[in-house]
Amino acid sequence: MESIVKKYQQKFRRVKDEMSRWEELQSRLISQFSNSSSIIQRLQVIQDSRNYGALKCVEGIENAVLAKQMESLQTILLSINKTMEEFHGIVSSLEKIVRDSRQLVKAGSSQPGAKQLKQRVGLKPTLADCLDGLRLLEEMHRSEYLLKLSVVSALPALALKPSESGDLVALQQLLIDQPNIPGEEETRNRMLKYLETEERMQRKEAMAWEDFQYSVLRVMNWREELQLKYM
Repeated sequence: MESIVKKYQQKFRRVKDEMSRWEELQSRLISQFSNSSSIIQRLQVIQDSRNYGALKCVEGIENAVLAKQMESLQTILLSINKTMEEFHGIVSSLEKIVRDSRQLVKAGSSQPGAKQLKQRVGLKPTLADCLDGLRLLEEMHRSEYLLKLSVVSALPALALKPSESGDLVALQQLLIDQPNIPGEEETRNRMLKYLETEERMQRKEAMAWEDFQYSVLRVMNWREELQLKYM
């Protein structure tokens, strides 16, 4: 029993590494979202010829500036795409850790019963504590990933109607808050405590990802149409 608990300790160390990676990606995503929001908020100003002053006499300047901004937005959206793929990699890694952890208690000739799962060895947590802790960490990061995916999927649509700047502010705050993941202190306490509908969630994830990819294509097509129109 004690040897299995030690193996769970190793898995929690792996989870801790993944959580550190998550925080790095979180900082990157917020920066990318902020940059894309700035461009989207400028689009409405760019498309108003009254804001060009004396430059209005330059033929095609409005559309040239707009096309350049759309190109920059497309680049950022592709970067966000890559960041979300890395987030997904972390979620997949956590899922595997949980699956492997379940296999640990099933391995061997004798499987621990309910009483053994709750048996405590010294100050070490029970096997049930270990399983619950890993499952909880995986679930909250998966939920947060799905939320992030929904948020970034809204960006291309907002680019097509840039007047909705208030939505951008609210969405960015949602990314910053990470409502599905407890704050640093609470997370630390959970980690110390535990060693320092799945099908529906998968369908939801796939649909959100397809929506994001489709919206990115819409932005790309819009930029190409602008280029063809004013060549």
